[in-house]
Amino acid sequence: MDSLTIATRGSALALWQAHFTRDTLRKCYPDLSVKILTLTTTGDRILEKSLAKIGGKGLFVKEIEEALQDGRAQIAVHSMKDVPVIETEGFPIVCNPIRAQPWDALCANGQVALRDLPEGAVVGTSSLRRGGQIKSIRPDLQIRSVRGNVPTRLSKTEEGEFDAVVLAHAGLARLGLSDRISETLSLVDCVPAACQGVLGIQASEKNVDVIEMVRSCLSDKSSEKTTAAERACIKSLGGSCTTPIAAYASIANEELTLVARVVSPDGSQVAEAHVKGNDPVALGIEAAEELKKNGATPILAALDK
Repeated sequence: MDSLTIATRGSALALWQAHFTRDTLRKCYPDLSVKILTLTTTGDRILEKSLAKIGGKGLFVKEIEEALQDGRAQIAVHSMKDVPVIETEGFPIVCNPIRAQPWDALCANGQVALRDLPEGAVVGTSSLRRGGQIKSIRPDLQIRSVRGNVPTRLSKTEEGEFDAVVLAHAGLARLGLSDRISETLSLVDCVPAACQGVLGIQASEKNVDVIEMVRSCLSDKSSEKTTAAERACIKSLGGSCTTPIAAYASIANEELTLVARVVSPDGSQVAEAHVKGNDPVALGIEAAEELKKNGATPILAALDK
């Protein structure tokens, strides 16, 4: 193979991810011609409604997958936290590169930390997971939905619409905006979304040569193990990308530790799980079962009412 096309969304962050993938492939295969196909997804077009109301983050994937299906692109690059836990048949995520910082970050006017925000301050996030965990620490804060790309969300604080917004640390760092972070939220305060900071490379299972090329160049085994554990937890709970389920796995001495949390949108109810093991999928399922024992089921059931 002498050429390859990458399908991606058109946001600055998505393009960073595509360029990272392109540049890494070129280092591995100097003679490979790599093009980028930029697409607009349904999730990008509908900004006035929350993700939960319009069908979830899977709406950022559909048009990208269509480019793989009709042959306009050979691989696609996604933020793994946007990829539904039930993957499209015939088009698997074939590898995950090394993970970036997984944490959430508070970007506040005056570089104020979460616990120092003024009483009743308005915090912007489109994530029920983030909003619920923040409310569990600061019940007085007002959580309001905010959509759009990273610069758009940050501009909401500059314009005074919000006192702070919460974004992924990885996205801010990749865009050179780390100086906007007033506080990196700890694992104790805010467990990240499953696979936050992880990229997913998708391809047709029929393109064996493409899959082999991508895996040999971009695959990170630790990232893939933690990704598998976190996604297994979400899937076992019947959750989606927009459900307020948090999951973060880490590896030490070849053993996996998975911390998971389910929180009500108002922060008044929290269920947690802390499990260890070696099999990623089994660990994710175990965490889900512990969450259910600790009260996750009624929290999630209330969201469907």
